Amino acid sequence: MNIIRKIAYILVLIGALNWGLVGFGNLDLVALIFGTTIIGRIVYSLVGLSALWLIFAPKKDQ
Repeated sequence: MNIIRKIAYILVLIGALNWGLVGFGNLDLVALIFGTTIIGRIVYSLVGLSALWLIFAPKKDQ
């Protein structure tokens, strides 16, 4: 597994955990840590791009 795929898995896991916290406890951890700043938007964007990467990137290692 290459490094980009590992990073993408980690970011998607962070996103999934954050959405779980939003659903179960109404707690947005990313917004709590970074607020509504540009850094928070970057984190959300990286999570979304990571999900797209995992969907569309060629899976050479499978």
